[in-house]
Amino acid sequence: MKGKTAPQNARFIFKLLLIILVVFLVLAGMKYFHVQELLKRVLRWVADLGAWGPFFYMVIYILACVFFIPGSILTLGAGVLFGVVKGSIIVSVAATVGATCAFLAGKYLARDWVAKKIRANPKFQAIDEAVAREGWKIVGLTRLSPVFPFNLLNYAYGLTRVSLRDYFFASWIGMMPATVMYVYIGSLAGEIAKIGGERYSRNSAEWALYILGLIATAAVTVYITRIARAALRKKV
Repeated sequence: MKGKTAPQNARFIFKLLLIILVVFLVLAGMKYFHVQELLKRVLRWVADLGAWGPFFYMVIYILACVFFIPGSILTLGAGVLFGVVKGSIIVSVAATVGATCAFLAGKYLARDWVAKKIRANPKFQAIDEAVAREGWKIVGLTRLSPVFPFNLLNYAYGLTRVSLRDYFFASWIGMMPATVMYVYIGSLAGEIAKIGGERYSRNSAEWALYILGLIATAAVTVYITRIARAALRKKV
């Protein structure tokens, strides 16, 4: 973070605190409101599938990408159900395959509809021009930046000149930081309220490590996002 001015440092700290606040709101929502029960039902159904659970979970996630269903709850759910490492792998595969399916649909099946959606949006026009020059770099940077809506962006890239290979790998790598952070949040929620409702406890040291790990993950994600937005501003 060399050379940062005071306002930049303040913004970075504000974003980090905002993420931490959102985390605790999500955890509170899962514990005290109906979100927890709804998520439990879906996750319990997947958990009951045994070895087939990850497969059907990925199918649901891929369909969510194609049909414009926000995937954040599903990503949190992967942390609850599968833990940080396994959940991150499952979501990473599912999100990349889902984004690729939407990309192909935008390219071959829904071209006119997507064109109408993005025609009046100057951000997407700028991306189209930048992709022609930079290709996979722009795809990766937009995946790292939260400025662009994920589901519409999947379809929009189908109208650009980026190759399927570049789109696939740039999307996969670019989505990784946010994926790990959301899955980590979900896994923390899972420690607080287990799917089956059984009692579970950790000692203070384990909880401290868990929360410190979450803060570190959030800090890295915010920092990478900040770098991506700055780089994107120069290129687009």
